[in-house]
Amino acid sequence: RRLNVRVNIELLSISNPVHKKDLAVRLTDDTDPFFLYNLVISEEDFQSLKSQQGLLVDFSAFPQKFIDLLQQCIQEQNKDIPRFLLQLVSSASVLDHTPVSLNVVETNPFKHLTHLSLKFLPGNDAEIKKFLASCLKCLKEDKMMLEEKLRKTEEDLTRQLSYTQQSLSEKSRELDKLKNEWTSELTNEKERALQAQAQYQQQHEQQKKELENLHQKSIQQLQNRLSELEVINKDLTERRYKGDSTVRELKAKLSGIEDECQRAKQEVLSLRRENTTLDAECHEKEKLINQLQTRVAVLEQEIKDKDQLVIRTKEVLDATQEQKAILEESTEKKQSHIEKLETTIKSLSAELLKANEIIKKLQGDLKTLMSKLKLKNTVTIQQEKLLAEKEEKLQKEQRELQETGQSLRMKEQEVCKLQEQLETTIQKLEESKQLLKTNENVITWLNKQLNEIQMAKKLETSASTHGGVRTAISPHGMPDRPSFPSSGINHPISPLYAFQNF
Repeated sequence: RRLNVRVNIELLSISNPVHKKDLAVRLTDDTDPFFLYNLVISEEDFQSLKSQQGLLVDFSAFPQKFIDLLQQCIQEQNKDIPRFLLQLVSSASVLDHTPVSLNVVETNPFKHLTHLSLKFLPGNDAEIKKFLASCLKCLKEDKMMLEEKLRKTEEDLTRQLSYTQQSLSEKSRELDKLKNEWTSELTNEKERALQAQAQYQQQHEQQKKELENLHQKSIQQLQNRLSELEVINKDLTERRYKGDSTVRELKAKLSGIEDECQRAKQEVLSLRRENTTLDAECHEKEKLINQLQTRVAVLEQEIKDKDQLVIRTKEVLDATQEQKAILEESTEKKQSHIEKLETTIKSLSAELLKANEIIKKLQGDLKTLMSKLKLKNTVTIQQEKLLAEKEEKLQKEQRELQETGQSLRMKEQEVCKLQEQLETTIQKLEESKQLLKTNENVITWLNKQLNEIQMAKKLETSASTHGGVRTAISPHGMPDRPSFPSSGINHPISPLYAFQNF
């Protein structure tokens, strides 16, 4: 089994009849007062222990080394696999009064190594009685000290309680006075807020009507302007279509004249080729001139006709070129006129876009005005909510003051029990301090709110919006409740009482 054991180590000096030193070790259990094992090691016994267990330290350094081993066991006791263990091995039951072994064991994966093994004897009846008497004496002394301390704390708490009651009554009177002032101030401010809200609502309605009239007028003007621009645009589009049709007709005529000119050029070229062939035939057939004079005359007449035809074609070609130049000039004029019409159309479309932007801007202004009106309404609703919350807080503070008064009267009747009376009085004292500090914070907050309201009256304008009031009470830390150790045997026993008669 596993349990917590208290180990007391003491070095005793004995000078009667011979001066010598002994090491006394005692094992006890705080939960079991009859658990008592003693060991006394003299210098001669230590020499035999040193030779048996192979120790390397002297008798003067042995107590500190033993304490170091115990501390290592304490450090390793909370681990799942501790490295150092303290084993108390008993071969028989406790009632047989047989020696037990206290072993300091170091564990590793290979083996369990025992550093030190000491044999303890169980305490007899006389030793147990002495041990219990010393424990009882220590407990009585501790009890007397605690009772004296409890009496002093009770006196201090009663004085503090009376002082807090007086201060609480004063603060409650101040709170009532401030409450009356605050309620009157709140009613006045509420009436003023309602009057201001009515004025703002009237102004908003008037502004809304004016803006609606202006908006209707501007929309009517823009619609008239838009109808005029549509008529102008329609005329311009008709003119453009007519100009396009005339241009297409002129282009068709020009293409026909160019085709005729091309055919005349081809005919001239063919006639020139025939002329060259005829010249060749003339040269070749000089011998047949006499025979073909009649034919030559006919041919000469035909040549003259062809020349006249060529002259005529040239004249026609020149006329067509002149007509082509005239047509090109007229097309250029038409194109410039069309470009002017397109620029006017673009300017008209830009004006239309500007008119649409103005309409959108007026709609946005109307939306902003509506949002401002909604914001004013929400601000007034929030102010009314804040006023209701402040009234609820004041009622809650009154109820808490009544509860604290009842609890204080109950505490005056419960002064019988020492420990319970101390805890309840401390608890109620903390509550009363907390309430007192919260009341002080509320009073300071109310003063601050009154000052802010007075400043707001001076700086208030017709176009300013009312903001919500935020309350923030920063609670101060309360003092920690004093703790008192409970009396019992679960506390270290002084070695002076343990070994005064060893």
